[in-house]
Order: sequence, then structure tokens, then C-alpha cells
Amino acid sequence: MFAFNDTSETRIKKIMAKYPEDRKVSALLPLLTLAQAQEGYVTPEAMVEIGQRLDVSPAYVESVCTFYTMYYTKPVGKYVVKFCINISCHLNGCDNLMEYAEKKLGIKEGETTPDKKFTLLKEECLAACTEAPVMQVNNKYHVNMTPEKIDQVLGSYK
Repeated sequence: MFAFNDTSETRIKKIMAKYPEDRKVSALLPLLTLAQAQEGYVTPEAMVEIGQRLDVSPAYVESVCTFYTMYYTKPVGKYVVKFCINISCHLNGCDNLMEYAEKKLGIKEGETTPDKKFTLLKEECLAACTEAPVMQVNNKYHVNMTPEKIDQVLGSYK
């Protein structure tokens, strides 16, 4: 069973106060963000709880949650490493860099290291095309990536 903690409940009251009763579903993204911050990912139980609070089905909550790549529906590592795979990054070697990171971390895309430190993902677009190829660790951007920069960046998180 999922329950928001006291800190989250305080934030939920402030979030819900921003929306009229007939538009409370507009609070869905903020509530997903709170659930993920609390648990590390959005659990199925959290989706049920959020759906009940907003008078929408858990399936609707899940459809929104899985649409956005910023929400995780399974546990992730402490550091989520994302490689942009859009055209600018693709033309500048992101595939090779992803492969390099897989070897360096000993995992494939979509997996988490056994120590739960790193999760490696592809991201359709990180919106930094002029500095491609781009890698993001949690919310921090790393641009003009090379294998050497990957070593440096990942080493700084160990």
C-alpha cells in the first residue's frame, strides 16, 4: 500500500489549492513528481492513490506517467544517465558513446548496475542540439561528449 508522507501531504494541499474542483486532474503531473520523489519511482500503488485523489482511473494515471520519460515505473539507480538519440546527437556519434557507457558500466540500456548506483537510458531529445552529443545525469547536462568525458563525468559520481 502506498501513502504520501507528511511532507508530501503538505505540498499536496498547496498544489490542489491552485486548481478549481472541476480541474483538479491538472494536478496529475505534480502528484506524480511527489510520488517519485518520495519512492524513487512511481509505483502502481501510487498510481492508484493519485487516481483516487483526482477522480481518474489508475489506467489514466499510468498512461500519463508512461508518456513522460521523466517518470520511472520501476526502480532506478541513484544516478540516471541518459543519452540523447535525436538527429544531432545521432549524427555526432551518440550510438558509439552509448555503447561505450554500456561497457564502462557493465550494463545495457534500460538496466541498473548491481550496486544500484547507475541506470542507463536513451532519451529521444534533450534539447541541446548545438552541443551534441549530449548526456544527462539526473538533471545535469554534459555536452560535446567523448569517451574521455564519459570517463570523467561517471568518475565524478562514484
